[in-house]
Amino acid sequence: MAAKIGDIVRYLNAVGGGRVTRIEGNMAYVDDEGFETPVLIKECVVVTPASEVPKPSKEKNIIPASKPSPQASATPTPQVTIEEPSEEDTAETDYGDRLNIVLGYEAADIKNLSSTTFDAYLVNDSNYYLYFSYMTRADEAKGWTTRYAGIVEPNIQVWLGEVLREDLQSLDRVCIQYIAFKRDKEFALKTPVSVETKLDTTKFCRLHCFRDNVYFDTPVIAIDIVKDDIPQRAKSVDPRRLEEGIKAKKAIDRERRKPVVKRRQPTDGVLEVDLHIHELVDNTRGLSPADMLNLQVDEFRRVMDSNLKNKGLKIVFIHGKGEGVLRQALMKELNHRYKGHQVQDASFREYGYGATQVTI
Repeated sequence: MAAKIGDIVRYLNAVGGGRVTRIEGNMAYVDDEGFETPVLIKECVVVTPASEVPKPSKEKNIIPASKPSPQASATPTPQVTIEEPSEEDTAETDYGDRLNIVLGYEAADIKNLSSTTFDAYLVNDSNYYLYFSYMTRADEAKGWTTRYAGIVEPNIQVWLGEVLREDLQSLDRVCIQYIAFKRDKEFALKTPVSVETKLDTTKFCRLHCFRDNVYFDTPVIAIDIVKDDIPQRAKSVDPRRLEEGIKAKKAIDRERRKPVVKRRQPTDGVLEVDLHIHELVDNTRGLSPADMLNLQVDEFRRVMDSNLKNKGLKIVFIHGKGEGVLRQALMKELNHRYKGHQVQDASFREYGYGATQVTI
C-alpha cells in the first residue's frame, strides 16, 4: 500500500520511520523525531494508516451530538476545550511560511450519506502555530456558537468533532478566527483574521459534492479558509443594494444616451446639424458602433420631422467623410422615408466632402 499523508511508516532499507507530513511527486517527507526526511515512496512501508491513527478523545472537543431533551429549558452551550501546544519543536517546510488553512468535512460512511455522521477537521499546512476558534450559525439564529477553540501545531490536521445529521441545520454559516505565531524563534507577523463563509448543507447529501483533496485519504467537502496567506472570504451580495445599483446604472445610461442638440441656428435660410457622435452625447463609453449609428440616424429623423412644414428651408447635415457608413444611412432615409426633397452635396468650400444639403 502506497504511503499517504498522515500514515505512520518505517523505512524499507534503513532504520527509522515516522509520520508522512507531505508528498511531492514520488517523494514522501517523513517527520522522523522532529526532522523532516525525504524518502522515496516505494521505500516506505505503512505501519499505521492515517485512518487508524487514534483521534482526540471525543469527550474533550464536543459538538452537540443531538437536539436538547424536551425537559431542557434552554439549548445547552457546547463544551469548548483549549489545548496547549506540545513542547516538541516541529520541523518546518520550505513553503510553510505562507499560511494554507482548510476546513474539511469527511463522511464516516460515504456510501450511506442519508444516515452517516461526519467528522470535521482543520488542516494547518504552514510553519505557524494557530490559536483558533471554529464557530457555526444557522441563518435564523441571532448569534454564533463556538464549537472548538484551541491551538493547532504546524503542519498538523486537527479533529474538531463529530457532526450528526441533526447538527447540519446549525451549519448554514461557519467561521474560523485565528492568530498565527511561532514559538521560540523569529517569524514574519501575520494579521489576525476572521473568515466567515456560507455552507450549503444540502451538499452533505450529494455524493458528487465530496471531492478528492490532497489533505485527505477519502473525498471530502473542503473549504479553503486561507490560500497562500490570502483569506478566502466569500463575497456577499445584498439583493436590495444590487437592485438599487442596477436602477442607478440604467438611469446613468439613459442620461448618457440622451441626445444633446448642438447645431447652429439658421443663417440665410440654412440650418446646420452636426451629426458627429461627440456632438450628440457627452460620453460614448459602452456604446457599440451600431448604437452610435442609431443615435445619429434618430437625430437626422428628428430634425427632418420637425422641419417638414418649413418649405424652402435648406438643412446641411454634417456627417463627416469617414467610411461613408453614416452618409449611406442618410441617403437610404432620404430615398425611402423622406422622398421628394432636393438632395445635393453641401458646399465643398465650407464643408469639404463631409456634408449633405437637403432642401425641404
